[in-house]
Amino acid sequence: MLRIVPRREPSRTMQILTPILAVVLTILAGLVLFALLGKDPFRAIYIIFFQPLTSTYALAELTVKATPLVLIGIGLAMGFRAGVWNIGGEGQFVMGALAGGSVALALHGSDGFWILPMMCVAGALGGMVWAAIPAFLRTRFNANEILTSLMLVYVAILLLSVLVHGPLRDPEGQNFPESRLFGDMMTLPVLIESTRAHVGFVVALIAIVVAWLFLQRHILGFQIKVQGQASQAARFAGYSEKRIIWLCLLTSGGLAGLAGTFEAAGPVGQLVPGLPVGYGFTAIIVAFLGRLHPFGVLLGGLVMALTYIGGEAAQIAMSLPSATTRVFQGMLLFFLLAMDLLVNERIRWVPRPKSERAMG
Repeated sequence: MLRIVPRREPSRTMQILTPILAVVLTILAGLVLFALLGKDPFRAIYIIFFQPLTSTYALAELTVKATPLVLIGIGLAMGFRAGVWNIGGEGQFVMGALAGGSVALALHGSDGFWILPMMCVAGALGGMVWAAIPAFLRTRFNANEILTSLMLVYVAILLLSVLVHGPLRDPEGQNFPESRLFGDMMTLPVLIESTRAHVGFVVALIAIVVAWLFLQRHILGFQIKVQGQASQAARFAGYSEKRIIWLCLLTSGGLAGLAGTFEAAGPVGQLVPGLPVGYGFTAIIVAFLGRLHPFGVLLGGLVMALTYIGGEAAQIAMSLPSATTRVFQGMLLFFLLAMDLLVNERIRWVPRPKSERAMG
């Protein structure tokens, strides 16, 4: 009979293969799903996973979608490595967009190369301030950061809505709930002409390299890994758990806030109530799909960005429900968690004992 038996030590091979297996199983499950919906399953899978890779414009859009996912995913992965579960990346993303966008609106009509860097700094600080709330509650009152960071997401979204409907609303916008359009010096430079690809993706690539060097070469990166793998050993070694909590939450909040500023100053170009589209939650999948490794997060971000673009294309081309993208992301997370079992366990064929065969 088939039985699940523990491994002597975690399999490094399966740590690499399980994300790939999860993607393959997601595609197979998608084939079944589309067949049940009465759609051509092979055409749907082609549109979602392969068609976006066939044109320059679609590849540029891939970088636009991947930029916030990668930036938020890097920060979350660092915290998850330390056992700090920041689930509020979406709220920190919104507060970063709000802080950076407020700087742009306050300087409306001004001109200078320094405006965009100031917006980015304000956005990162906005995300850090929002992440500091669960950090303080965790270190001072031992409050669960999962709950506090998650609840703050809805506070941030409502705050954005209130401000865009009120003080930040465009006075010439015919009462629509949106801010002024940002000026030319307040939007991100475009990388590829006639596309929306912007320099934020370059910043995300730099952040990946910096995060890798930090985790591999810096003493604090080593402390983060020890804290997550053996918290008692970290305390015995004299590592400060509170410092690691603050470091991880502020870093993830700052990167999420920077991603929010990039989104507002990039493809959106203003503040609108619909700015949050779930990047903060999807980045959780990205972090685990990338095995909490900076370069893995890049690949995971590109895969999830592919589901966004392909899902939208499939909705238009095949009249699919708007939830198609979320369904694929949910299936991917499900299969990823299921495949994680194979890292510490293995499936083996164990012959039934003679006594059981005799009774059977």
